[in-house]
Amino acid sequence: MSKTALVTGITGQDGRHLAELLNEKGYKIYGIVRGQHNPKRRLVEETMPYVNIIEADLIDVSSLTRALTLSDPDEFYNLAAISHVGYSFKDPILTAEVTGKGVLNCLEAIRLAGKEKTTKFYQASTSEMFGGLDYNRPDKGYDEKAIFHPRSPYGVAKLYGHWIATNYRESYDMHISCGILFNHEGEYRGLEFVTRKISNAVARIKLGKQDHLELGNMDAKRDWGYAGDYVEGMWRMLQQEKPDDYVLATGETYTVRHFVELAFKEIGIEIVWEGSGVSEVGKDNDSGKVLVKINPDFYRPAEVDLLLGDPSKAEKVLGWKRKVDFPGLVKKMVEYDLGFEAS
Repeated sequence: MSKTALVTGITGQDGRHLAELLNEKGYKIYGIVRGQHNPKRRLVEETMPYVNIIEADLIDVSSLTRALTLSDPDEFYNLAAISHVGYSFKDPILTAEVTGKGVLNCLEAIRLAGKEKTTKFYQASTSEMFGGLDYNRPDKGYDEKAIFHPRSPYGVAKLYGHWIATNYRESYDMHISCGILFNHEGEYRGLEFVTRKISNAVARIKLGKQDHLELGNMDAKRDWGYAGDYVEGMWRMLQQEKPDDYVLATGETYTVRHFVELAFKEIGIEIVWEGSGVSEVGKDNDSGKVLVKINPDFYRPAEVDLLLGDPSKAEKVLGWKRKVDFPGLVKKMVEYDLGFEAS
């Protein structure tokens, strides 16, 4: 007998990858879209015709309760959030309402619908909860027991969502698992995120549509994996008999600068760097043309310099392991954007 899944954030990167995975596994899928006139509704209809759309909102408990009653899901994946770290500084109140309190609303909706014993719940937590400060940075990377110290309104809101999910699991014996995912990227990533901004700009430069690329902190190090691999980890969490929390990561870090170098390499350009700080530029080694500039407006008020995850528990308990390595991720994204921009 096939299972049923309810997914918030269905229009986002992870939602799309997860929907593809669940469809392959024969699930009946319901996806929550906020508002009847949401332009992203068309994205679901065109790219995921197997998804049944339900109109609901993370800040409206009654609509979530109706969604649960209508879909009667075996599994509920909460992927929705105000997910851009930089934007969370501009609108911290909305970030708190959606990314933080929205988790509570989902959990209360499960209880109000009387499904706390029949619906397994996945909460999308994040490595941004750790903050990357020296004092709480384990040598082997952050694991499930590492100390949290979020450095953005987004990280703080996610931490509330993480702890309220933990509290409901312990208080009501609900099957709730939190995936503490480190940076995961891919071809469905929004253009506002740095990795997709890079891959898309490189494609546009190759096609003569753009002159150069502007970025912020080039020295930030991230543990980057492929989103298509990470949604499999989400699914595996809800197949376990007992709920728990798991870090999904690669155990490797690379700088934004390295990502830029590999992306330009995919179009046959070697980038060489000159200067430092906001005066640093990246040039085409052959022509000398400046292709990368630093824009101080893209720096965050509180920078997270390094995030490294330890996925040992997920690998051992879930049997999960990433399949796409870092160069493969960059290649996949640039190739996608070359086709995207050429179409």
